[in-house]
Amino acid sequence: MKEEENKRSKGKRYEMLAAGYLKGKGVKILEQNYHDRTGEIDLIGRDGDYLVFIEVKYRKNTRQGDPAEAVTAIKQYHIRQTAQYYLYSRRYGDIPCRF
Repeated sequence: MKEEENKRSKGKRYEMLAAGYLKGKGVKILEQNYHDRTGEIDLIGRDGDYLVFIEVKYRKNTRQGDPAEAVTAIKQYHIRQTAQYYLYSRRYGDIPCRF
């Protein structure tokens, strides 16, 4: 249980760092750790005309592989489903999105 708590707190810390970095780049953070019945998205932001869905991955080094490799096709599918529900539930029309 302790290891899971450490991973969760580390993940939260890096999500906060990512949010700070993105804010510095002009992205308005709308949601952090958005959850619904379809899944979870770490950060949701607004970058100009775009709604941006962000998965945060941290790696201490490359021995665990590139962080992008951890976002598998199944994870991408769940992020898309969750993003679709977010768009629907917030009544966004045809807003352009990035992942």
